[in-house]
Amino acid sequence: MATRLYNKRVVIVAVSVLLVAGFLLTSLASYHVSRRSLRDAIGQTELPLTADNIYSEIQRDLLRPVLISSLMANDTFLRDWVQDGELEQGAITRYLSEIKLRYNTITSFFVSERSRNYYFADGVLKTVRENDPRDVWYFRVRDMKAEYEINLDPDEANRDTLTIFINYRLADQQGGFLGVTGVGLTVDAVRRMIDDYQRRFQRTVYFVDRQGVMAMVGRDGSVPEHSITNRGNLGSILPQLSEELAQSFQYTYRGEERLLSTRFISELGWYLFVEKSDDAALSDVRETLYLNLLISAIITVLVLIGARMVISRYQGRLEEMATTDRLTGLVSRNAYDMLMAQALKDAQRRNRPVSAVMLDVDRFKLVNDTYGHLQGDRVLRGVAQAMRASLRASDIVCRWGGDEFLVLLRDCDLVNAERIAETIRAVIEEAEFGGDGKHVNATVSIGIAPYCSGDNVDRLLSRADAALYAAKLAGRNSVRVAAEADAEHEGPPASPSA
Repeated sequence: MATRLYNKRVVIVAVSVLLVAGFLLTSLASYHVSRRSLRDAIGQTELPLTADNIYSEIQRDLLRPVLISSLMANDTFLRDWVQDGELEQGAITRYLSEIKLRYNTITSFFVSERSRNYYFADGVLKTVRENDPRDVWYFRVRDMKAEYEINLDPDEANRDTLTIFINYRLADQQGGFLGVTGVGLTVDAVRRMIDDYQRRFQRTVYFVDRQGVMAMVGRDGSVPEHSITNRGNLGSILPQLSEELAQSFQYTYRGEERLLSTRFISELGWYLFVEKSDDAALSDVRETLYLNLLISAIITVLVLIGARMVISRYQGRLEEMATTDRLTGLVSRNAYDMLMAQALKDAQRRNRPVSAVMLDVDRFKLVNDTYGHLQGDRVLRGVAQAMRASLRASDIVCRWGGDEFLVLLRDCDLVNAERIAETIRAVIEEAEFGGDGKHVNATVSIGIAPYCSGDNVDRLLSRADAALYAAKLAGRNSVRVAAEADAEHEGPPASPSA
């Protein structure tokens, strides 16, 4: 029995391991494929598309001041007014005031190379000088080859508010330098634009200059670093940045993977960085993995329960087939040997009486020859039912072989054993066994052997068989008892053996 339980446990464990391993490998493989596909889709399609959309909005929002400054630098009025000697100061201030109001900029200005006057909407702010550190920007623009620059400086005309200036060179028709004109936007205004991009696109957006310094970030604190070299291992991509191509990267920041798309905005001279957390992007994939694992666990449990039930039922049927006689439903001879040996051990330990009863159907071959084997089987089943009806639940009854039956009566002395045997004989004699319109009577011969000190299984059964033989010789349909003296001998009791 222990071996059978062990084998069943091994089968259940093996099925469990196979199911868990199969589901786990399938779920993990699906997760890794989905994660790789999603990363590729985000890095190669989603983020670049977002960067394109943001770039389009930058052209509308942030590059608009560049366009305004360009229009100012190419305005014939401004060029003519300078070349005419800057005679009417009110004309330039009205012009700059109109630009400021029309385009809703924080400031509009013009610095003349001829007079070095700094004109703005309210008049002349100052005269720029080469030895003034706050005027370095003007002489830098004067000497540069590019048409304009974007510069971050305090605005003296607006209480030193930090302002993004678009400084545009003004030249005459021959290319001679006339001065610098342009407009300014507050840093907060630009940061509000970045915050708006981040809110609408659900991405982290910031601008980086050619040296890797954060040129402009949002106000939400998602990019607190001064340079990309301080942002995880992002600094490693700096040598790879291209001004011609949109690029995709992946880097580690604060213990999480981040996906990044970059493109260079030539009008600003900055790189646009658009990134997304790998963890946030893969949250749905992970939820799917957890759901798959949960479903797999439920399926595994259900399959194991079903497998256990099937195995138990199959094993039960095998045990039933091995321990039960198929025709009569009684205990089989193999199982009876084990049960009888245990019963004799218990009787010895408790010093309780036990009797063995052997029964044989009289002239059973004649029943088969006369009525056929099917009718003979009905007789055997009827005899078995009559025996069960006359016995106690504690008694062990089996089909010993052919038309022979064996009963072990526990806690039963010889007097009670004879009474039970006689009851069985009488019930069978009065019964009719039949089927298909046929009625057959049968009788049985019974031999009884009470357990004696020193008996083992073989000796007890041998005595019961001898008593059965005596009943046959006495004319059948009778009960006989084995003589106890035949089995007695000196010495301590021997342990029963199977």
